Amino acid sequence: MVIFNEGNTPDREPLFGGTLGAPVSIPVISTSFAVGQELNGLIGSGLQLRLQTSTISELRTTNNVIADSPGGRSDRIAVVGAHLDSVAEGPGINDNGSGSAMILEIALKMAELRIQPVNKVRFAFWSAEESGLLGSLHYVNSLSKRDIKNIAVNLNFDMVGSPNFVRFVYDGDGSATPLAGPNGSKVIEDVFLDFFASQGLQNAPTAFDGRSDYGPFIDVGIPAGGLFTGAEGIKSIEQAALYGGTAGVAYDPCYHLACDTYFNNSDIALDQLSNAAAHAVLTFAMTTSAVNGTDKGKGSGQYKGKLPYFGSRLQR
Repeated sequence: MVIFNEGNTPDREPLFGGTLGAPVSIPVISTSFAVGQELNGLIGSGLQLRLQTSTISELRTTNNVIADSPGGRSDRIAVVGAHLDSVAEGPGINDNGSGSAMILEIALKMAELRIQPVNKVRFAFWSAEESGLLGSLHYVNSLSKRDIKNIAVNLNFDMVGSPNFVRFVYDGDGSATPLAGPNGSKVIEDVFLDFFASQGLQNAPTAFDGRSDYGPFIDVGIPAGGLFTGAEGIKSIEQAALYGGTAGVAYDPCYHLACDTYFNNSDIALDQLSNAAAHAVLTFAMTTSAVNGTDKGKGSGQYKGKLPYFGSRLQR
């Protein structure tokens, strides 16, 4: 089987990597839109393909790494997450070493400063995000209804050091993007917006499109939010004027490529977004009030099928 990219927009023309979800009994490869279109056009002329691959298809075990603060209310937990894995094509220092390193540093600073949170903080380093949010999905699926009710918020940090960055904030109330998060997500968004405003830093909304580990959380009604500095999307002229960088170039030109090394990160973006993330984590760790407007724990699956992606998988 040859699966080729869709070709309906410029970012869906190159060679791409996907996942089958489970081993299959026939060879499967992916191609760019141009190659797939060429092959499809040759089928009527008796096209034959000769293909040699060296692959392994098997089931493997992977692990999330989860650490709780020693104290804090266990009925009002702030889950702070980032994924540990990268794609096979590259080391993944921005995607997502940046987010993982950031929340690890926040956890270490909280311990060093002996912060005693009012609410429990759960730092979650998710595995197998690139394979379809498998780590976070397994975690959420293992929660009881009571466990779900005990999670006040999910903060997600996936790619926070893109070299051609924009300071994106997840659009909790859906005021600028197609889909709002669960009730309470606007509260999270406002915490980030207020912080950036206090620092005089421009920011922009980004949609809950299902491409990161907040997906399973919002599907069971847990309020979510977070930060993002951009992936394969192209920076506009207007964005370059506001944030610097280069218009007409991807936010992360090394997204899912071998060049996603330490040198692919913006220290400016990482510094600014780390401050915003630490502020949000401490806000929800120390609040004595519940997140206003929440309606969580119903397990309704209201977002399933509505999100364009579920991890790297485009939903149909």
